Amino acid sequence: MTHHTMPTVPHLVPSRKYEMETKLINVAIIGSGPTGIYTLKGLIASDTPLSITIYEAHADPGKGTPYHPGANDRAMLANIASIELPPVCETLSEWLLAKTPAELALMGVAVETIGEREFYPRIVLGDYFEAQLKALTTHAIGRGHVVQIRASSRVMDVKLRRDDIGVVVRLDHETIEEQAFNHVVIATGHDWPETTETKPGFFVSPWPAANLTTIGDGAIGVLGTSLSGIDAVVSVATARGTFLHDDAGNLQYHTTANALFKITMMSRKGLLPEADFYCPVPYAPTTIFTRAAIDALIETVPNGLLDAVFNLFRRQLFADDPDYAERIGLGMLTVETVADAYFADRESYDPFTWAALNLGEAKANKITRTTVAWRYSILRMHEVILRAVPRFRENDLKRFHRYFKTLFVDDYATVPHQSIERLLALHRAGRLAVLKLGPDYELDSASIERGAIVTVGSDRYAFEAFIDATGQQAVSAWDVPFPTLISQGAVREALTEKTATPLAVREDTAKIATGGIDLDEYFRPRFDKQLCRNLYCVSIPFLLHKLPFVQGITSAADLGEVVAAAIINHAEGRII
Repeated sequence: MTHHTMPTVPHLVPSRKYEMETKLINVAIIGSGPTGIYTLKGLIASDTPLSITIYEAHADPGKGTPYHPGANDRAMLANIASIELPPVCETLSEWLLAKTPAELALMGVAVETIGEREFYPRIVLGDYFEAQLKALTTHAIGRGHVVQIRASSRVMDVKLRRDDIGVVVRLDHETIEEQAFNHVVIATGHDWPETTETKPGFFVSPWPAANLTTIGDGAIGVLGTSLSGIDAVVSVATARGTFLHDDAGNLQYHTTANALFKITMMSRKGLLPEADFYCPVPYAPTTIFTRAAIDALIETVPNGLLDAVFNLFRRQLFADDPDYAERIGLGMLTVETVADAYFADRESYDPFTWAALNLGEAKANKITRTTVAWRYSILRMHEVILRAVPRFRENDLKRFHRYFKTLFVDDYATVPHQSIERLLALHRAGRLAVLKLGPDYELDSASIERGAIVTVGSDRYAFEAFIDATGQQAVSAWDVPFPTLISQGAVREALTEKTATPLAVREDTAKIATGGIDLDEYFRPRFDKQLCRNLYCVSIPFLLHKLPFVQGITSAADLGEVVAAAIINHAEGRII
């Protein structure tokens, strides 16, 4: 448990008489994690005073589930550097540099390691956001807003009415209250199950990390090789040993666990993520694969949009790094084949050999501030392509998710150098392996008493403990945790236009439900009933189907900005 030197966020309870007399527009934010905090930041910029209530199920508002000490091991790293993290009231580096050496030591941060491009434990970001929430509430009061932060208050239901929205809150096991709001923002963030060990030795999530303590010193399987998988591996490893640097400065893993203790990470491709690479921040604008160019394609080729976008992608990559484009044969590639070419070199190597080579390159480039052009090109394009994905028709959306998306995800989901160093240390110690599952593996947890069995072809692997660490998955409208919204028909699955037939390219506008929640450009659910429309859903799991890259803190800041602007427009009489 981390030590908190900062006082608890104050509960600023406004006078109901004051609110009634001043007739403040009142806003509820469900969730006090990063998305809720960035929404609050946008709202208090309003010149019109607002009454804002933030509901948080946990007792300590502001930390957010991905950065909460109750969910994370101290060794788990966040994969965002200070330079990439949108500042709330101050940057992460500024906040850390204002701490005393003793405070930093309690966080596990050495003062000499603080820098704009460094990575820190997840719980450090939790402390940062908690502090920023406190600072925002103070700033809000100075601007004439009324802010109330309701800790240990779980929202059980949301009810749309004609002129307002009811929020039903459980304050304890017996007390339920309902309040009315002009605007409600659902910013509940990550949706992790309350019970992760669904049968002995089988875990459907690596969080909370404390639940993994029931794992013994046998064979352990981890499904997923991304940062979530690395989190699971590191949590299990640090419970049984220590990472220490040797005299040559190389990280080594030391454990007294028996020889049976071994972790196997697994994924379809059997690849490890690459190390974070140096690049200019903020990103330089793309020159060919631009927002304007994507918008033009959306208007002119709606039924062949994905292929048109891919041709634009090829042109940008050729312009940015012609040598790389030639090396992978980009001119002959298609949507269906480009990812295979992208991963081909890495798949030809042992995963740990490639990881060591890639880490060495990434470290050298950080020192010399060298940017690998093709990596930077794809990184910048992943943000632009988001304009097109919601407009893909049914067949193109399936093709994008199946073939093209993986390339972008791999490029932007690089991990801290320390994460790769830990994996390499575990491998050198004989405690970590990587298994390539391929497309047709079988996972069986039902036929055995503990753990799981994985079958790949004719090979069978038995694990006494198995952790599904594939991360947050997209969910459907029917998973919304507020039953009245479902019964009212206020949430429905996102709709996608069917692919038009050759004889009716523009006339065929039939739509099909494909997942997530159907939202407008302000993230308000679309519905036809005469109910209040001022509900905003910026809970990440419900957005992933149409916005597959909307994950992480930068996305939280973008979502908060859009919703806050919409609410302020309404408050100032600009109805949207």
